[in-house]
Amino acid sequence: MELPIQSDVRVDAVLRVTAPDEHFVDLVLAVRRIVERRDIASVRERLERQIRGNHSARGVVVAQYLSPPVRDRLADAGISYIDTTGNIRVDVDLPGLFISCAGANRAPQSGPGRPRGTLKGAPAAKVVRALVDFDREWTIRGLIEAAGTSTGSTYRVIEFLEGEELVARTDLGAVTVPDWRELLRRWSADYEFVRNSRVTRWIAPRGLSALMKNAAGSTERYAVTGTIAAADLAEYAPARNAMMYVADSTGCAEQWGLRATEAGANVLLAEPDTDVVFVRTRQNPGGVTCAAPGQVVVDLLTGPGRSPSEAEELMDWMVRNESRWRRN
Repeated sequence: MELPIQSDVRVDAVLRVTAPDEHFVDLVLAVRRIVERRDIASVRERLERQIRGNHSARGVVVAQYLSPPVRDRLADAGISYIDTTGNIRVDVDLPGLFISCAGANRAPQSGPGRPRGTLKGAPAAKVVRALVDFDREWTIRGLIEAAGTSTGSTYRVIEFLEGEELVARTDLGAVTVPDWRELLRRWSADYEFVRNSRVTRWIAPRGLSALMKNAAGSTERYAVTGTIAAADLAEYAPARNAMMYVADSTGCAEQWGLRATEAGANVLLAEPDTDVVFVRTRQNPGGVTCAAPGQVVVDLLTGPGRSPSEAEELMDWMVRNESRWRRN
């Protein structure tokens, strides 16, 4: 068929979809291996040039993987998309065509070496936590010192975050965070309490209040996260379970009187992949060591039930009280 595009603009592919009533649409595909948020404007411009003057054509972005924030931006821009993990949104008014499928919310590992397009791993966790926990303009050297990461890994994380428009540069080249909430939401796409820790399940036979009292007087290394950690900052319904990062699950369970179980657990003890969860902790009014608010938000965002809603409520509190938890 004759391609419905400007002759001087290269096209990756065109798919014609025809309805039973003979109305049709030409889906003009822009194929990219990786699409970051900063790419969306240029991709949209390219598609608009390709379909200009043809009212039966619609642009579609095709990529190996599209992160949740990128998919949201594409949808907001009215651009359909497809990725190889099964994330699909094709929305055409005429003929009436709407396809929506959910694929992966995390970038698949692409083989040996550093995965691109993710915030997986300890270096990313340490850099993100530093960017969120401190309210400052960063030099790379200063960020390396605060995060405790290597020069190479820090540069790679910042390069990725720039591509996602989650950090910005000042005129003098310093790194800043325009919106720490968006940064935490993006990190939660690649980090999860259960996925990034070795989790064991326990019962606190005397209840969670007794467990917290035991933990408050404990010599073990731990940090409470989830609903309990946020309860003195934002009002929630009573917690039904405790989520706790620990250095030694067996030692903590013995000291706190927990019983191992496979069903009906009300305590999750997680030995984390990275010790950043123990960094910049705080004490709640009961003397319990709690993870930093940014860490708690991410753990709630990836938790079950009402946990994501609780994360949003906690972030609302954090916005109103930045001086109480962000450091200079």
